[in-house]
Amino acid sequence: MSNFWNIWVWVLSLGTLVGCFLLLRYCLTNFAGVPEGEPTGHVFDGIEELNNPLPQWWSTFFLLTIVWAFLYIAAYGLGNWTGFIGWKSSNQGILNLAESKAQVLAAKENGYLVQYDREIAAADAKYGPIFDAYAARSIEDLSTDEEALKVGQRLFLHNCSQCHGSNASGSTGFPDLTDNDWLYGGDAETIKQSILHGRKANGMMAWGAALGGDQGVQDVAAYVLSLSGREVDATSAAAGKDKFVMCAACHGADGKGSAAMGIPLGAPNLTDDIWLYGPSVRAVESSINNGRAGVMPAWKDILGEQKVHVISAYVYSLSQK
Repeated sequence: MSNFWNIWVWVLSLGTLVGCFLLLRYCLTNFAGVPEGEPTGHVFDGIEELNNPLPQWWSTFFLLTIVWAFLYIAAYGLGNWTGFIGWKSSNQGILNLAESKAQVLAAKENGYLVQYDREIAAADAKYGPIFDAYAARSIEDLSTDEEALKVGQRLFLHNCSQCHGSNASGSTGFPDLTDNDWLYGGDAETIKQSILHGRKANGMMAWGAALGGDQGVQDVAAYVLSLSGREVDATSAAAGKDKFVMCAACHGADGKGSAAMGIPLGAPNLTDDIWLYGPSVRAVESSINNGRAGVMPAWKDILGEQKVHVISAYVYSLSQK
């Protein structure tokens, strides 16, 4: 929190408490000039106003809440100050996983009470044995366990759905996990390795200049689209076939991708009409002209291998239906 907002929070909070105390004191002061309980001399519609003070029990409790507020601030802090017990809701300003781990260790060494860290530790202690038991079973076995799949689905929704969608059907640039089209392999162990260590594509270079500009890109795009049975300009596709030799090193001479050749390059199959970045002519031309390089982060250090094992079972089950 910046110094400005730190001062703003202090002034606003303490100002409110002091204001409440002054207001209470003002309301308890006898300004009527007559003893309490006596008539003030004001009569409205036959009703005489008495000089009655605030109820003692109410004003006492109001004062106690103000005192409690000051004690609470002293214990738990305000703004950038952590208070006497060193409590924080979470470690703020974390930019990466390494910083987060460092902050957790620092909190333990200095005796800080970080609520989020304590809740994570409590959850690990409670649910850790459950995930250990799941990790002892094979992914194929877990993929038939309804309870394990429910756990895997919740983990997926919290961590993976932002990219792959809540139903795992993917979106532009993020693969559909419910079909049988896998760039790096769809067996149980390969799925787990993809989640554990992430995937960083070798990258498809931009071919616009090498193909001779826009016309070359259009010709190759026409040929590529024809491989999946799309209707294209025959002359353009024929010209693109001759240029496709530059693409065959990764996609294969028949365009079926590196997986079909047994090479883990991550080059997709161009004959199945499944397009990660869109099936339109414009999207295919853009991929050829500008290149593509997808990245999936590694989840091993974030979730741990046990949780990844359960997510892997859930993802594996989706493509087996």
